[in-house]
Amino acid sequence: MSGRSPTRACVWLLLALLVLAQVCYPLTGGATRARLTVATVVLGYLLSVGHALASRGPRAAVALVAVATGGGFAIEALGVATGFPFGSYDYSGQLGPRLAGVPLIIPLAWTWMAWPAWLAATRLTLGTPARIALATVGLAAWDLFLDPQMVAEGHWVWRDPTPALPGLPGIPVSNYLGWLLFAVLMMTALRPLAGPTVATTDARDHPMYALYLWTYGSSVLAHAVFLDLPASALWGAAGMAVVAVPLAVTLLRARRAGDRDAGSPHSPVDVAA
Repeated sequence: MSGRSPTRACVWLLLALLVLAQVCYPLTGGATRARLTVATVVLGYLLSVGHALASRGPRAAVALVAVATGGGFAIEALGVATGFPFGSYDYSGQLGPRLAGVPLIIPLAWTWMAWPAWLAATRLTLGTPARIALATVGLAAWDLFLDPQMVAEGHWVWRDPTPALPGLPGIPVSNYLGWLLFAVLMMTALRPLAGPTVATTDARDHPMYALYLWTYGSSVLAHAVFLDLPASALWGAAGMAVVAVPLAVTLLRARRAGDRDAGSPHSPVDVAA
């Protein structure tokens, strides 16, 4: 795919719209902020699924939707009904229509961040086990930002939020363990279902790297400065750094080296391609 192709330009445009929506988030409140949350998730979903389709083809896109969207809905419905694996919780009615107690945008959010987490891990590792492990951490660590922010907004609540991480009241540790459990199942299933095209990376994946790094940096800034959530800023900064920092260093080194090859972990792609 040419770096100047209309499809690639569309992916970058979706990313720009997503960034704009997230920049506007702390400037709004109430129902407007809730609607902006829904719009952001939809944009992120279209961005990730659209990129998977454009860069890897229908099989990869269908696999991503099946595993992350379908699986995400199933695990959330199970969680709402039984309390497993996240703890006993309820969603409010602020995030749009629900099915089986689950807002329909929630599985879209799983999909939105699962794809860049997978590609970042693929960019950084050799071998499927290491890739699955790093992608799992890359996705699950995002929740150290997400849940504190959404609980503060009243979008969902736990019935028994103990024990909790220091500085993050209202969210039980079981929730983060549940994220790790489902993330490892999702990443384990994605590779065989999506096929060999998801086992390598190349220049087409730069928007997804940008998405992951933007999510990391903007979340730290927003929680620390705009949302009055300093503890989640620290927890999230530490958690997502496991993937974000090596990814940023690898891409910076590739840029400096001017390396323009296929983008395998042995021979990183030039981010300026």
